[in-house]
Amino acid sequence: MKKTVLFLAATMISSFSFADVRLPNVFGDNMVLQRDKPIPVWGWADKNEKVTIQFNQQVKTIKAGKDGRWKVFLQPEKAGGPYTLTVKGRNNISLKDILMGDVWICSGQSNMEFHVNGVTNAGKEIARSANPAIRHFYLPKDISATPKEDVKQSAWLPAAPENTGDFTAVGYFFAKALNEQLHVPIGLIHTSWGGTIVETWISREGLAGSDDFRDMMQGLPTLNLDSAAVASRNRQQQIIQSLQGSLPDAAAVATWPAPGTDDQSWKKMKVPTLWEQQQLPDFDGIVWFRKNFQVAEADAGKPAELSLGTIDDNDVTYINGTQVGSTKGYDALRTYHIPAGILKAGNNVIAVKIDDNAGGGGFYGDAESVFLQTAGQKQSLAGDWAFRVEKAITPGASVGPNSYPSLLFNAMINPVLPFAIKGAIWYQGESNADRAYQYRKAFPLMISDWRRLWKQGDFPFYFVQLASFNSNNGNSQKGSKWAELREAQTLTLQLPNTGMAVITDVGEPKDIHPKNKQDVGKRLAAVALHQTYGQDNVFSGPVYQSMQVNGNKVTLSFTSTGSGLVVKDKYGYIRGFEVAGADKQFHYAKAFTDGNKVIVYADEVSSPVAVRYGWADDNLEDNLFNKEGFPAAPFRTDNWKGVTEDVKYSVR
Repeated sequence: MKKTVLFLAATMISSFSFADVRLPNVFGDNMVLQRDKPIPVWGWADKNEKVTIQFNQQVKTIKAGKDGRWKVFLQPEKAGGPYTLTVKGRNNISLKDILMGDVWICSGQSNMEFHVNGVTNAGKEIARSANPAIRHFYLPKDISATPKEDVKQSAWLPAAPENTGDFTAVGYFFAKALNEQLHVPIGLIHTSWGGTIVETWISREGLAGSDDFRDMMQGLPTLNLDSAAVASRNRQQQIIQSLQGSLPDAAAVATWPAPGTDDQSWKKMKVPTLWEQQQLPDFDGIVWFRKNFQVAEADAGKPAELSLGTIDDNDVTYINGTQVGSTKGYDALRTYHIPAGILKAGNNVIAVKIDDNAGGGGFYGDAESVFLQTAGQKQSLAGDWAFRVEKAITPGASVGPNSYPSLLFNAMINPVLPFAIKGAIWYQGESNADRAYQYRKAFPLMISDWRRLWKQGDFPFYFVQLASFNSNNGNSQKGSKWAELREAQTLTLQLPNTGMAVITDVGEPKDIHPKNKQDVGKRLAAVALHQTYGQDNVFSGPVYQSMQVNGNKVTLSFTSTGSGLVVKDKYGYIRGFEVAGADKQFHYAKAFTDGNKVIVYADEVSSPVAVRYGWADDNLEDNLFNKEGFPAAPFRTDNWKGVTEDVKYSVR
């Protein structure tokens, strides 16, 4: 009898166990809530628990459902603050220093993820960044096979020298420009992941409801992350086995910085090129690289400079067994001073330990940035390096954000869908360039999908067109995937309430991550100030409208000419135009302005039928602007088949 009573008592305690009232992790001290809209506040509690929410002069009470969920909408508030949000149930939550302002989602891949501490003049920008009216929430990286209800723990931080360096640079300069003009608080919810494709940011339902992806999704089971991780780990173990047999022990690794280490059996890898594009596909972990190089007698023992370009993510670098530098961050240039007494005459050894947490890994970027500079010469270190894997993470391969559709939507968008926002800014596309033609459908699908699920109408969605970058020497003659991706971005402007920042002039042909993020943010802000906030400002460069052929000359008309066209060239030559006849062979064109029109022609083409402008991976030479300083958007007048038209998204 006593045992029965104890059992019943334990059962009752279990059935009626109390749960603390809890808010989603995107709520916190210092946050910004969206002004002039109903304010959603939601969370979890014990089933049927009474929850009271207090904010400014508002008080609302609600009962949690049987599943413990609750949600209320507070009345809209004007810009201002600071306020306190209090939530009371069986426990109390009090969030302080809350501002009412405009909240913008900042999303995409590495150029949105790119931090302020990597931009041009970063030190000056950070030093003068103190502004409590700009707040930033970093949404930690995560993936999920099914939609999640909450994000990992993080915090809202105000712009200040101790914080701003870790903000999304594009988002920060966007917010800074808006705040300067509007004088209202700006909140940034930063949810991005370098190297990611657009399909991972779209919901499963969105893809399944699309004519372009429906067939693929119908036969695609919901991913089991645990099973996928096991399969991925097995694949990785097979790769490591084929490359080096097994992973090393700590004693072996300890010898790898030393010049006398025998690395003759190590495999070779091209530097700089990401290891995913070579012998280590889908690999995250620690890999060591070693290279022998020669030093002249005259330079022995003297100081020198070592440049390794950019490395994804973190490195520790040794010369002849002595550490000469280390850096954390995929977007930082590695330039290390070699003190006197380290270099020796004859053979020397550089060893680099690279730790990659997710996405791309290893050396990347420009071969010209990998060198040793001594007093006597500049010696290239690009080429074949010996490499060996120390360890794989967690352990073995993990499932990455591009392994399956919807993984990032589920973990990094769905949990914040109830949050009231003003709009979104987006910088992505590099990872979709191989499927640029399909991006015409995939990118608008993502925007429409977010709008459908956010349930805040056709909220503003502004994006960055790809910058100049010599991805693969693409041009009109051989085809350009990057040009086709830019065209897909331009076509996305057909969706309502969208806008695009053209940044061909701030790209860097040898660096996929241009350091000038200031102009990127300002140009996005110019679009928002005009289209969202109703200001009478120029926000775009010249946009192709129509063409007229007269003999061997083509007259091009443009919209968005501002106060007039201008050519940024000391000789006045317009660069970047090409003309083709019926043979579809493009020739570099001569061009000149005629008022707000441009006349183009090529001596080799007597009967032109098509004109292209900026149709290349690297189109930095394009120099047609309006007087307000906005560059003309790349375009083509033809619809001839490109190099990506037949490439479709598929899941391995």
